[in-house]
Amino acid sequence: MPGHNPPRPIATILDARATFVLARLALVSAYVLGGVVKAADFPAAVAEQAHFGLASPALFAALTILVELLGSALVMTRRWVWLGAGMLGVFTGLAAIIANAFWTLPEGPARFMATNAFVEHMGLIGGFVVTAMVAHRRPWRDGV
Repeated sequence: MPGHNPPRPIATILDARATFVLARLALVSAYVLGGVVKAADFPAAVAEQAHFGLASPALFAALTILVELLGSALVMTRRWVWLGAGMLGVFTGLAAIIANAFWTLPEGPARFMATNAFVEHMGLIGGFVVTAMVAHRRPWRDGV
């Protein structure tokens, strides 16, 4: 059907292995950075978990680092992308509920910002689902 296929230059970009690599890197970049920063300053990571009222903040800080780094590695290496994307997607959903509970805030700028952050997190979850779907349907021979 006309209009459903992109122009040839766009199709070439979308078909390129490098595009999938760069897209995955963009998707996991905040998680890699977050995991590295938390691992480098574990006391601050523990304080962050305590700030959100989590019991056993040291345990949750360690789990956060593990999920952010392992999930990102699985997505980037294309080994069990479904698992890495699932880990990061579930983590992102839980983080959105814990850190951006906009429904508990009164009307105003803080609620507006928390709502935006919550919806952005939902977009990331969608990105992880699409990444797992593409990896499942389009395996490249060279593993990239």
